[in-house]
Parts: sequence; structure tokens; C-alpha cells
Amino acid sequence: MNERMTRAREAGLAQLQPTEAQLEHGLELHQSCTVVESYGFAPRGKVDGDALHRAVEAGASELELQDIHERSLLAGFLDDEAVKAEVLEAWEAAGVTCVGQNAGEEGQSVERLLKRLAWLTRVTDRLPDVIAKATTPGDIHQAKARGKRCLMFTGNGVPLPEDWVSIEEELRYISVFFDLGCRMMHLTYNRRNMIGDGCMETANAGLSDFGRAVVEEMNRVGVIVDTAHSGWQTSLEAARVSTVPMVASHSGCAAINPHPRCKPDEVIKAIADTGGYIGICCIPHFLGRSGDINAMLDHIEYACRLVGSDHVAIGTDVAYVPQADPAEPAKVPTRPSRRARWENYWRPGTRGAGSGWGTEEQVQSMAWTNWPLFTVGMVQRGFSDEDIEKVLGGNVLRVAGDVLRAAGHPSE
Repeated sequence: MNERMTRAREAGLAQLQPTEAQLEHGLELHQSCTVVESYGFAPRGKVDGDALHRAVEAGASELELQDIHERSLLAGFLDDEAVKAEVLEAWEAAGVTCVGQNAGEEGQSVERLLKRLAWLTRVTDRLPDVIAKATTPGDIHQAKARGKRCLMFTGNGVPLPEDWVSIEEELRYISVFFDLGCRMMHLTYNRRNMIGDGCMETANAGLSDFGRAVVEEMNRVGVIVDTAHSGWQTSLEAARVSTVPMVASHSGCAAINPHPRCKPDEVIKAIADTGGYIGICCIPHFLGRSGDINAMLDHIEYACRLVGSDHVAIGTDVAYVPQADPAEPAKVPTRPSRRARWENYWRPGTRGAGSGWGTEEQVQSMAWTNWPLFTVGMVQRGFSDEDIEKVLGGNVLRVAGDVLRAAGHPSE
């Protein structure tokens, strides 16, 4: 591990303080498991400061600059051997086989959702023997057997043309994105849309009639319904409508910390009743209490006690960023202040202070490369090896297979 990964590992170990036996067993178990992240980000490249500098000097629009920035993060490492090596080192340190990869920018626009999907497809096209695209649980099992890594794409919205000609017309892109490899979609992203209320809406109005049609179509096509950013009532009603397992891929337990991005017991139970799972995230401000790796393990333990280990996963919602990254933004000329983007329209007080998510110590203890310590922590808390295997990836694999088979698709 490089210096950044080592510092993170030390921070996590300082919080956990496992015995030698616990550490050894946890690390061995982690290595043997097929680890599948329910939602997150694969290790990414560095910001291309030079490209951004040139674009700013040429008078590029904010949208163009954003595209340059995102493309460099998601796929830029393909053309930089040093960064590519660091990306692969991070995969190795984490011991993760597959990431439920954020592959669609927050929103519903078809054009907007296509961009990340295209850039990440470029990664899997260029590095198929290293980072493959997974569309079935069988693909993930094969990747583990061959010592490869893979991505299973998920979108941060349901792609809608927003022509509002008919329900059928509006739903037609769900199957198109499925054919492109997208296996899970957010119903909402924080705020209200035509499907339902997001988690940042105080009204908490629930799923719309159109939203019910969306859930039914996702079930029919074979796309997993994800309510991680949906309001509590929207999540509850989606669970009642869905005829196949659905999820909250990267969330937490509101009984521990009543943050809007967490879910109350009623919702977690409803999701479990579908056969689905709640994925516990690594965002300190959402976890509450200490906001470190122990807090994250508190949420895992609470959810397992509430609904059983068959219905809990880990979706960190964080990424490994290369060591050279902080130097790149400094190359970009200063621009006039800009208004906050729509997806940053949060309720007052829900983003936290400082960086908005947590302290450096908290963030370090749950760094993406610290996945093996999540396993060590569960060993410390007395989880059985079987239950740990389910939380680390078994439940994600089962749900993905169940949803595909219900729609008539092969899962192997």
C-alpha cells in the first residue's frame, strides 16, 4: 500500500483496536469472500488540471468544464500509466471484486445519464482483462475466480425523455439503459420529481401514480429499484408496490441517527420483506455518533438485528482518489463564484459542517481501501463467517439474480 492507503489503514486500526487473532481471521475471511459493494465508486483517476486550464482560457462553459472534470476522474487514468497503477493498487488493497458503480449523473435526463455510462464503458472496454463490465452475478463470480475486478452499473435516476406523451413513451428508456448494462436505478435524487418525493423534501408525500408505473416497469425489465435518496414514504410505498427485491443501496439506520438519508425501521423492514437489503454507507455525517468506522459498524449491527443478515450490505458512497489529485485543481484559473448545483439543494443542516461530510480522522477510518477492516470489525462483534459473507456481497449477488430471473433473464 502507498502512503495514503497506509495512513487510512492505521486510522481504521486505531479505531477498531482488534486482537491479533481477530485481525488475522478478518483479513483471511475478507480475501476468501466475493466482495460486492452495493453502491459506490471504483478507484478513480486524477483531475486533469491542464485540460481544465486550457478550457477555461478558451472560454468554456460550466457544462463543458464539468464534463472534462468528470471524464478525467472516471476514465482519465487509462492514459496515465502511473495513475492506472495506483488505481489497481487501490482495488487490490480493498479486496473488492465488484462495485455497484455510480454510472449516471444525478437526474432524469437521458442525455445527462448517458455520459457517465459512456465514460465507464470506455474503462471496461479498454481494460476487459482487469476491470470488466458485469451484468449478471455469474459475471462477478467469474471475475473473482480469475482474480479480476468488475463494475455493475447503476444510475442516479430513471432515464425519462420528459415528453409526457404517454406513460409508455416515458418508460421506454428503462429497457434501453438495461441493454446498455444498467442494473439499478434511483427513483429520486434528494428532491421531488414526477416519480416521488426525495429524502430532502419535508413534505414526504410518497410515490406518485406515475412512480408506481415506473416501479412496475423496472420489475418487468429487470432493473433493481433503489430508494437510497428517496423520502421515507416514497421508499415505503415503493417496497409495497415492488413484486421483486428492492433496495436502499447506500443509506443508514434512522434509529441510530435520524438523518433524512437514513431509513426508519418501518422502511428497512418493508425493504427486507421484498427480499431486498439496506446498504450501509461510509459518510460520517449520515452515521452520527462518532462518525467513524465504529459508527458504520453500529449501523450494520443494528440493521442485522432488526431484519437479519440476509438483508444488509455495504455501499460506501466514497472513492479512492490518487495521491497526486490535490495538486491538479490548483492549475485551474480562478473563476467567478457560481451558484450551488441542483443536486446540492439539501435541507439546512443536513450536509454537516466543514467539508460537509466529516472530519479527516472519520473519513480516513472508513477510506475505500479499508474494506478489509470492515470485515475485521464484524469479526470483532461476533458475526459468524456466514453472516459476514452475506453482508460483504452475498446479498447483493442474490438480489441481482432474483430480479433478473423474475424478468426472464439469465443470472449466470
